[in-house]
Amino acid sequence: MAVPDPPDAPERPAPLRHRHLLDLSTYEATELRHLLDTAQEFRTVLDRPIRQVPTLQGTSVASLFFEPSTRTKLSFSLAAGRLSAETVSLSKSGSSVTKGETLKDTARNVEAMKVDVVVLRHSSPGAPHFLARCTDSVIVNAGDGAHAHPTQALLDVLTMREHVDTFKDLNVSIIGDITHSRVARSNVQALTTLGAQVTLCGPATMLPVGMEDAMDVRTTTRLEAALDGCDIAMALRIQMERQDEGLFPSTREYHHQFGITTDHLRRHPDLLIMHPGPVNRGIELSDAVVDHERAIILSQVTNGVALRMAVLYLLAPQREEA
Repeated sequence: MAVPDPPDAPERPAPLRHRHLLDLSTYEATELRHLLDTAQEFRTVLDRPIRQVPTLQGTSVASLFFEPSTRTKLSFSLAAGRLSAETVSLSKSGSSVTKGETLKDTARNVEAMKVDVVVLRHSSPGAPHFLARCTDSVIVNAGDGAHAHPTQALLDVLTMREHVDTFKDLNVSIIGDITHSRVARSNVQALTTLGAQVTLCGPATMLPVGMEDAMDVRTTTRLEAALDGCDIAMALRIQMERQDEGLFPSTREYHHQFGITTDHLRRHPDLLIMHPGPVNRGIELSDAVVDHERAIILSQVTNGVALRMAVLYLLAPQREEA
């Protein structure tokens, strides 16, 4: 599939087997590669003087964000706009949820306005699955609790693919608050499906018991062990808002034990650094690492728009021409 210059619309590629994007647990490698290939084509659109194609004219996309977001919310909005879709955005503070309206009723009212695609971020794990059962709109999960964040994982994998020839035997280490991370879970699903080897690293209090067997990964509580033989290291933010009690002595101690510094980059000269954001400088990554040439964090942000364009493009209902 190639995305031509405007005003011509691209030829619709083969549809995905799935109607929604709720998580990646049932997506096969062929579907993941299809999403990535489509996103790579849309990535070229973002480098043009006119960064818009008319592909989804007449399609409406509603973003329902009941948790704070910067990158995900903005990139979905930009992605829909780049595809010429009609967009509407709703946050918890500006919605009738504050008046007691249920998520189901909110979604059904949005659907009654003839919305084709609903992009949902919610603090409750499983909320997108619930909506998929009670509405007819296409549902895209933009993060649900500590469960899943499929588009973040896909944009991460898309960014990795720009730097590696194959995922087979690629070694990726994910470091930080694994217990509370929907990003870690979705990345493990995508990476292992594509053939990569994944190591999860963090304090013992932040490593869920049984993940090695459940998700076919390696775990360690030693940062140097996670970086030994690692091709790409992804640091995660400590999610204080999801913790009921302190799981480590202090942020200073955490940085000493698990923060990636330029010393680590010197010892591992081919290591690439990623982070899903927002970055807490001086905790999971030192200032110098965030700004280092081997940190590809901003590429993740740019690729997020292209990947979400691909998701909306492939999942939006196809319309018959008049």
